[in-house]
Amino acid sequence: MTTENAIRVLAGTMILASVALTYFVSSWWLLLTGFVGLNLIQSAFTGFCPAELILKKLGLTKGECCARPTTKA
Repeated sequence: MTTENAIRVLAGTMILASVALTYFVSSWWLLLTGFVGLNLIQSAFTGFCPAELILKKLGLTKGECCARPTTKA
């Protein structure tokens, strides 16, 4: 599994967990969903994703989509 796929799985899992916790525990868990969404948006613009750093340290390889584009000179 590449980091690209693992990030999608992680984000989806966090959102589903947040929805379940909101239903069963407290509406404050929606803040987790908001945090995940904001992190996905900022990583799309900046290219920085904390989850990617952790997943790379766990041994996952970088996928094609997550690779930073190289400029041709």
